[in-house]
Amino acid sequence: MVKRCFDVFFSITGLLILFPLFILLAIFIKLDSKGSVFFKQIRVGKNSKNFVLYKYRTMFTNSKTSSNLTLGNDDERITKMGFYLRKLKLDELPQLVNIIKGDMSFVGPRPEIPYFVSKYKPEYLEVLNVKPGLTGLASLKYKNEDELLKNTQNPENVYLNTILPDKIKLNKTYINSQSLALDIKIIIKTIFSIF
Repeated sequence: MVKRCFDVFFSITGLLILFPLFILLAIFIKLDSKGSVFFKQIRVGKNSKNFVLYKYRTMFTNSKTSSNLTLGNDDERITKMGFYLRKLKLDELPQLVNIIKGDMSFVGPRPEIPYFVSKYKPEYLEVLNVKPGLTGLASLKYKNEDELLKNTQNPENVYLNTILPDKIKLNKTYINSQSLALDIKIIIKTIFSIF
């Protein structure tokens, strides 16, 4: 209950304070490339319930892809504006709406797409007992995940066999020791990791 109150209060406050920035970013995205301002994707949330996750669009519309992963900041699918949005993590700001709706929390395991969850369904069940978050222990460790993957021969295999199992382990560590104090610590570390 305390965590939910924290999430609602600060997400609404954040939306109100950052509203001018939201509008400015939307204008820049529209001027930079054709397509919608927002990117929507199905992710797996608490109790295995799917939800629509919101982000600012950082890729060209209808970009051809052979992977579910982004491969570095020089990925040819990323727009000029998208490069800066990703670098500063501003593309994640629309997820404040997900937090208000109750799909997500500020801190928790980052939500995965159904495809990746299906590959680790038994191990992932404990992770799905809590709401996914905007940031978390795994997010901090793998904040440059796409840069790590771009130099590998098979990024998806590396993600599935190396990175995702470690993320699951970190997420379980968070779940077993979660507290408001830990959440605040993770949020502060996340802010400092961006700058």
